[in-house]
Amino acid sequence: MDLEELRAFLDVAETGSFLAAADSLGVSRTTLRRRVEALEARAGVPLLKSTRQGIVLTEAGEVLARRGRIMMQETSALLTSIREVGQAPSGLLRVVMPVGLPPHLLTPIFGLLRTSYPLLRVHARFGNDPLGEPLEDVDLAVHFGEDTPKGPWLSHVVLRVHEGLIASQEYLRQRGVPRSVEELQGHELFSWEAPGDDGRIWPTLRGTSFTVKPSLIATDIHFIRSCCIAGMGIGFVPSIELPDPGTPEGLLVPVLADVVGRERPVRISVPESLSEIPKIKLVLAHVRRFLDPL
Repeated sequence: MDLEELRAFLDVAETGSFLAAADSLGVSRTTLRRRVEALEARAGVPLLKSTRQGIVLTEAGEVLARRGRIMMQETSALLTSIREVGQAPSGLLRVVMPVGLPPHLLTPIFGLLRTSYPLLRVHARFGNDPLGEPLEDVDLAVHFGEDTPKGPWLSHVVLRVHEGLIASQEYLRQRGVPRSVEELQGHELFSWEAPGDDGRIWPTLRGTSFTVKPSLIATDIHFIRSCCIAGMGIGFVPSIELPDPGTPEGLLVPVLADVVGRERPVRISVPESLSEIPKIKLVLAHVRRFLDPL
């Protein structure tokens, strides 16, 4: 497939206009049309059609556009990987992570990368669904999940965290310690909600689940922990054993630890087209070595 033809087609698909696509690529509209027509001739089916709203994709065009964007990214990644062979990782590393990861866990990882690769810069973004970010804007995606994500990702489990209930000792002194799932209903409950989950449904160690009515549901893990530290209620969060800097040891304690909870894998996923780039492979290896003891 001719990459210039594919690039012309993708630009028209994204802009909805031959004129806008021609301006974007810096070519004449005649040249652009010729490239798209050549691609349609290769495909043997129409890829675009004109409507009152502009140029839109046919069904065949939609299929080609989805795969074509990945192909263009793979081509760019291949050229980048060739340039980086034999060199220390440098440039920009784009990482997207779930909202609310504890800063005191991320800080030493960033410090390790800066010490090992001083020419590497990190652009970190946080979102409720890291895998939902545009593929072309991600080098590494950190996310929770038992299953390998669908789509063009290579995924590695780097850590397994224990989810469960925590509360401050002061809150439990004032409100009492629940001895059963049923007794939770009389307490202030806060729930972390993972992408695709329902924060009103909590798991048990036996593999079953039960329904609660939390007064707070949030995708930010640290927000839930902060509310628990403030003595406001009982929170369901991952990494219940992780200490919180600046708080007295033992301030937060597990609740119903032998009843409520489960393990959830933490994954780092890499777009398949970037998986062989030396920078990505070295960074991933460093992160995994740091997390292995945990």
